[in-house]
Amino acid sequence: MTKTNPGRFFEDYTIGQTIRHAVPRTVAEGERALYTALYPQRFAVASSDAFALECGLDGSPMDDLITFHTVFGKTVPDISLNAVANLGYAEGRFLQSVFPGDTLRSESEVIGLKQNSNGKSGVVWVRTTGLNQSDEPVLSYVRWVMVRKRDVDAPAPETVIPDLADVVPPEALIVPEGLTFDSYDFALAGEPHRAADYEIGERIDHVDGVTIEEAEHMLATRLWQNTAKVHFDATHRDDGKRLIYGGHIISLARALSFNGLANAQMIAAINGGAHANPCFAGDTVRAWSEVLDRAQVAPGIAALRLRLVATRGAAFALRGEDGEYLPDVLLDLDYWALMPA
Repeated sequence: MTKTNPGRFFEDYTIGQTIRHAVPRTVAEGERALYTALYPQRFAVASSDAFALECGLDGSPMDDLITFHTVFGKTVPDISLNAVANLGYAEGRFLQSVFPGDTLRSESEVIGLKQNSNGKSGVVWVRTTGLNQSDEPVLSYVRWVMVRKRDVDAPAPETVIPDLADVVPPEALIVPEGLTFDSYDFALAGEPHRAADYEIGERIDHVDGVTIEEAEHMLATRLWQNTAKVHFDATHRDDGKRLIYGGHIISLARALSFNGLANAQMIAAINGGAHANPCFAGDTVRAWSEVLDRAQVAPGIAALRLRLVATRGAAFALRGEDGEYLPDVLLDLDYWALMPA
């Protein structure tokens, strides 16, 4: 009997299966510093204890995407070690702020299965919950991933495709305990724009671009303990290239969005997302956003619903005449962000 873990293949999943993922991880200031080194992150609440204290918090929380990547990374050995690609996200809710010193772990439930027509792989849907050291949920989201089959002759499971909400309703968004923007310093935050200054349908070109380097994306993937073979092993793909971890693109695009959305301080929910095309080292990534909705969620606090697009191409280009994503589009992410009303 082998003692090594080959990872799960498509036929190893069953509907209702619950997986407790190893290994719990305590996040610390080192994660924050390295995150800032990897991405041009400048959002004030996640950067400054003093700014966060003025906003009613006990200190500066970890960037919300540090929480997301840490929780996500725990799931990889059990969910996507043998993945072809991570396909999308839905119903993501940030339930509680995470601070340095908190310990995070993850659990997932299999909620959907569908074998692909080629019989060589299938799509697995899981709902993952991140919990802290007190077993309190800090994050919940659904993702779906294409996973190889171990045996192409293994019978296909009954197809179950979960019915997922298109958007997390504003009333389901969690405002962190104590958060207030009554004494918000717009000058220190970097821009003067409140949520009310953004029009639904408005598009913002975030202007800047970052060229992805092989070493940086591999460092990021190791930081989140993401062990998916496609990110490390150049022999695992026919083209001999390492696939850039989708979370790296999410964080890069979110950091770039500071230029034009500096006051979108905290991510409250991820409504949906798609990694539209693969990304590789050497690609230069730019970002643009579209305002989809706006809602008041607490006194002085609004939620802005945003589409964030990462692309190798021109701003505001998304789909072709056939309705498919254009080849340069890397990420299409729909999320709610909290900001001064």
